[in-house]
Amino acid sequence: MPSRKQKRTESNPEKRTAFFELLAYEKIQWDEGFSFVAGVDEAGRGCMAGPVVAAAVVFTDPEKIPEGINDSKQLTPEKRMELREKLLAEPSVLWAVAEVSPEEIDRINILRATWKAMATALSRLPKIQFALVDGNPVRGLPVPSRSIVKGDARSLSIGAASILAKTHRDLYMEEIAKQYPQYSFEIHKGYCTKLHIEAVEKYGPCPIHRRTFEPVKSILNPPDAIQPDLF
Repeated sequence: MPSRKQKRTESNPEKRTAFFELLAYEKIQWDEGFSFVAGVDEAGRGCMAGPVVAAAVVFTDPEKIPEGINDSKQLTPEKRMELREKLLAEPSVLWAVAEVSPEEIDRINILRATWKAMATALSRLPKIQFALVDGNPVRGLPVPSRSIVKGDARSLSIGAASILAKTHRDLYMEEIAKQYPQYSFEIHKGYCTKLHIEAVEKYGPCPIHRRTFEPVKSILNPPDAIQPDLF
C-alpha cells in the first residue's frame, strides 16, 4: 500500500513539486481507499502491422518510482529502454503486458482489440482495484476506472505503462523483422511510413499485416479498373 507521507528525497524543490503533481490522480484514488491503482496505456493502435499492446503498472511505494518517467513519445528510444529496465528491476513496481494479434484486430476491430488488451493486462495484475486509463473511456475493464486525456504525460502510472507498452512492442517488431527483413520493421515498427507502404506494394503483405487497415486493404483488393466508355 503506498505510503501516505510520500517522502521523496529530492534536492531540487521544483522537481519534488512536479513529482507530486504527476501522482495527483493516483493520490485521489489512494485517499479513497484504493491501495492498488494501475496506470494503463497502449502502443501500436495506429500501425498497419503487428499487434496492439497494452501495459498496466502499479506503484506500491512512491519512494521507489524511477525518475524521468514521461509520455513515451516524449522520450528518446534510449531513454525509454533505460526506464524500462529500471521499472522491470524495481520489486515495488507491479506490471503486466498483453498483446492482441493482427488477426484478432481484423476480426473484432482495433477499438475492441485495444480494450481487450487493456483488460487482459489489468487482469494479470494481483490485487488490482482501480485503473487510470490514457485517453477516452474504455469498456469491459475488470475494475473501476477513470480516463485521462493525455494521461501519459499527467500521471506517472500511465506514463510508466506507456513506456512498457511501447518498448515491449518495439522489441517484438525488431525481432519479427528478422523473419521478414524486406519490410524494415525494425525501422518503422509497423507504422504507415513511406518506406513501409513501398515495401507492401512491392512484396505484398506478410502474416503480421492488418488486412482491414489501409493501404493494406486496397493493396489486397484493388478497386476495379475503370472500364472504357464504349458508347
